[in-house]
Amino acid sequence: MIVVHARRAISIAILSAMASNCFAASEKPNILLIYLDDFGWKDATYMGSDFYETPHLDKLASEGMVFTDAYSCAANCAPARACLLSGQYTPRHRIFNVGTGPRGSAKHRRLLHVPGVSTLDTGIRTWAQQLQNAGYVTATMGKWHLSDDPLPYGFDFNVGGTHSGSPPRGYYPPHGKVPGLEDAPAGEYVTDRLSDEAIKFISTNKDRPWALYLTHFAVHTPLNAKKELVAKYEAKKKGELHDHVAMATMIQAVDDGVGRIRATLDELDLTENTVVFFYSDNGGYGGATDMHPLKGYKGTYYEGGIRVPFFVKWPGVVKAGRKSGEPIIGVDLYPTLCEIAGAKLLERQPRDGVSLVPLLSGDVESLGDRALFWHFPAYLQGGKTEQRDLLFRTRPCSIIRVGDWKLHQYFEDGGLELYNLREDIGEANDLAKANPAKTAELLARLEQWRKQVGAPVPSEPNPAYDAEAEAAAIEARRAGKKGSR
Repeated sequence: MIVVHARRAISIAILSAMASNCFAASEKPNILLIYLDDFGWKDATYMGSDFYETPHLDKLASEGMVFTDAYSCAANCAPARACLLSGQYTPRHRIFNVGTGPRGSAKHRRLLHVPGVSTLDTGIRTWAQQLQNAGYVTATMGKWHLSDDPLPYGFDFNVGGTHSGSPPRGYYPPHGKVPGLEDAPAGEYVTDRLSDEAIKFISTNKDRPWALYLTHFAVHTPLNAKKELVAKYEAKKKGELHDHVAMATMIQAVDDGVGRIRATLDELDLTENTVVFFYSDNGGYGGATDMHPLKGYKGTYYEGGIRVPFFVKWPGVVKAGRKSGEPIIGVDLYPTLCEIAGAKLLERQPRDGVSLVPLLSGDVESLGDRALFWHFPAYLQGGKTEQRDLLFRTRPCSIIRVGDWKLHQYFEDGGLELYNLREDIGEANDLAKANPAKTAELLARLEQWRKQVGAPVPSEPNPAYDAEAEAAAIEARRAGKKGSR
């Protein structure tokens, strides 16, 4: 029997007053946030996959509200998670990348990157801490990636969470000294185990408000197929969009777990009082999936790297079968979760998102002419296609989206790219020169935002940069050869 890593016993405080949009204190909704890793915009069947199978996620999505224009706050793991937990864009918490070291060959980087930090500042109050204060028992299960221990950030229980960004030694044991997974039995698939632990947590806390951050390692590399499912997908006809067997088994393992969790909620009579969120930390892994018609994948700031699947099922509030094209982003979840839970927001702590509750309830159809922002003052190497150059998935940049318009700004060469996403979702037609007025408008708004949040912009030349070596590496990649290092 595995003993779940616990911080302390919970004493549930019954609040006498709550926000007007929430349930009465005795009817506080439970919250289940299912957060996948590297799960692409079209990797669920309800979003368009023609090979992967997600019947349980599809069912939940049909019973709630699907957002087609939902975004992560970053194109890779750690910064996206820091934004989600803090409700702040990257310049505020300074987690810009996975790790703080330079990425890619020094000869190919024109600027010195901004290293940032690798641990979320404990002085930043998370939504989990606010929910604790509102009387919720909280748990995180799976990938954490923001510190050595998630418990100081508002979680009463932790299964699997460490500073590591990958599954502990893969999806099969041994997992080493990972909380809650130390003595996992041979042959146990870690995705299944996390679903088991989620069911235990829900069952144990069925009589009090709970919030579960189920942050699966899946479908992050290594692409360890669930062995029992391999034959099924090897025999299945390949789709035009998707055909990766290992990825298909990993996705089914998540979906099967969701089905078992859903059955538990039904058995415990908790379904009608549980809000379910489904989300991903960034775009899909380019080596195994495809987000077409979106351009790009994990690590790029084109749509395929940051636009992700997202839905909310909230019985009694969200009407089934709704769909929204309103652009929303990861920092919006902090105020949303707090409003649902009747938790207070800290006035002294900067907050970049807005509550989605008015959208979910149907009180409004739009959140107005607000801008969404991304800031990445670093480098991510790798990849070959659907990116700005052949050596890096992305170089230092800032991005803004307002309405249908999206502007990229790249700091190495001052490059600007403008796209109308309504007409050109694949970002194939750069309008920066054809529409200078819109380009200037968005650039001014982007620069104003950077000044407001104190976003660091890399400007110091890298003394190790070698233009000839860079050009040779690009040509080698173009010729299909391995670039020089």
